[in-house]
Amino acid sequence: MNFDPELKIYVCLAATDMRKGFAGLSGIARGGLGADPTDGSLFIFINRQRARMKLPHFNAGGNWRYYRLLEKSAFEQLTADGDDQRRQIDAIELSMLLSGVSLQTAFGAGVPQDPRRSIPTTMPSADF
Repeated sequence: MNFDPELKIYVCLAATDMRKGFAGLSGIARGGLGADPTDGSLFIFINRQRARMKLPHFNAGGNWRYYRLLEKSAFEQLTADGDDQRRQIDAIELSMLLSGVSLQTAFGAGVPQDPRRSIPTTMPSADF
């Protein structure tokens, strides 16, 4: 997927119920993240197990919802400074996140990360 480098991308840092549709995710964007879901921004919502991601995108052409499911790994736990419930990333960071590349590893200390969680990006192989 290619996104405009100027696109505003917001990650919801709280776990999200993946049963939510456009209306439910819009409510979280508006109420929980303090953002306007119809302004053309892309929002990222991840479930508690960090294996499912929904990316609703509302633009002039209509509503889009991308869905990503990881079968053997988990999306990186992102954090923000202070009590923010969201974090803004750019299109390059989104591509890295979708590909399973750790932003913490790629950018070092410049990317805050919760030290209590260490999520592997790949599952160990079993020898049978």
